[in-house]
This record gives sequence, C-alpha cells and structure tokens, in this order.
Amino acid sequence: MQPGEEIESLVDELEQIVNEAKSPLMDNGQKKIVDSQDVYEILDEIRRVFPQEFSDARRILKEEQEVLDRAQQQANAIIADAQQQAMILAGDQEVVRLAQQQAEGIRDQAAQYERDTRYNAEEYADTVLAHLEENLKSLTSSVSRVRQTLDENSGPRNTTNNVPW
Repeated sequence: MQPGEEIESLVDELEQIVNEAKSPLMDNGQKKIVDSQDVYEILDEIRRVFPQEFSDARRILKEEQEVLDRAQQQANAIIADAQQQAMILAGDQEVVRLAQQQAEGIRDQAAQYERDTRYNAEEYADTVLAHLEENLKSLTSSVSRVRQTLDENSGPRNTTNNVPW
C-alpha cells in the first residue's frame, strides 16, 4: 500500500458508517444514529496508522530530497568539470595561438634576413666586380702602354719567322 492509502480506506469506512446510519424520525435526515463503538474503533485504527504513514511519507520525502541533493551535486560536479575542461581548452588554444603568432614572427624575421643577406651579397658582388673591372681596366691600360712602349722602342718589325723563341 502507498502512504495514505490505509488512512484513506479507514476514512472511507467511517463515511460508509455515517451514510448507512439511520436518521431519527423527526429530523429530516440531518442527524444520524451511529454505533459509537464502530466509529471509535476506526478512529483508533486511524490514530494507529497515521503516525506510521506520516513517518513513511517523511522518510520518502527525505529520500527524494537526498536523491535531488545527490543529483544536484553530480550536476554541479559535471558543470565544474566542463568549466575546467573549457578553461584548459581555452588555455591550449591560447598557447597554440601564441605559438602560431611567434612562428609567423620568426618566419617574417627569416624572410627579412634572407632579403637583407641577398641584398648585401649582391652589393658585395657588385663592389668586388666593379673593383675587378677597374683593376682589369687598369691592367689592360698598363698592358696597352707597355705594348706601345715596346712598339716604339723596337723599331720596324721583322716579318720573317726568325723569332728565337
């Protein structure tokens, strides 16, 4: 039996006693004559059952509250865990974002270094080649002057193949 059913049944029984009781002849059915012993027995039974059902109902309410409390604690733990996981993921994402940002900075620095190095190498090569060109011009000029001096000092050239070397 569910809590309250037994008391409800006893109250129904009490109501049935009153309904089946006879009315005095002169009283239009407003008053009834009942066996007080039957009524007292039912009332005693209600008094006996009521505390037990009342304590059962309290116990059930307490158990329900405990179940609700446990469910709330589990829900709070799940929420706290989810929040912690979200914080960890957000932190991980921040670390990844910072690492990507740092990698982009390093890539940019490397690209700039490569451009600077290429420019400096080209400048150096141009300077070396210009210096070499000047030296070659100077050497060519010197060779031309030496040949001219040789031509001027040697007189007419011998066209025969009597060259000792």
